[in-house]
Amino acid sequence: MSETATATPTPTLYEQLGGEAAVNAAVDIFYRKVLSDHRINRFFDNTDMEQQAAKQKAFLTMAFGGPNNYNGTDMRNAHAKLVKMGLDNSHFDAVMEHLSGTLQELNVPQELIAQVAAIAESTRNDVLGK
Repeated sequence: MSETATATPTPTLYEQLGGEAAVNAAVDIFYRKVLSDHRINRFFDNTDMEQQAAKQKAFLTMAFGGPNNYNGTDMRNAHAKLVKMGLDNSHFDAVMEHLSGTLQELNVPQELIAQVAAIAESTRNDVLGK
């Protein structure tokens, strides 16, 4: 008789980060940092931040391998008006800085922060309309 080993699936990045509660906490801290940063907060002047946070939570959940409930616009179209306002690499870098800082504040292991940063970095060209 042979027993077939049941492989335990590798947890998704979403699960490794702590699931919904962790993503919700990260997005809330992240936007607090972004809105207090004079380099980038002007891009959110006319934004419903409650709606924006909800979209971001859904997007990150999907991007990190969690349940896909994201039905927002693609990155290029969603940021087109911001590009017209002057959104550039320096602004994207500031957002990346706040994302990393938020995860460090939440004591996320460095290897997971690197995975999150790689996913975020993969959106740079679309966000900047390149």
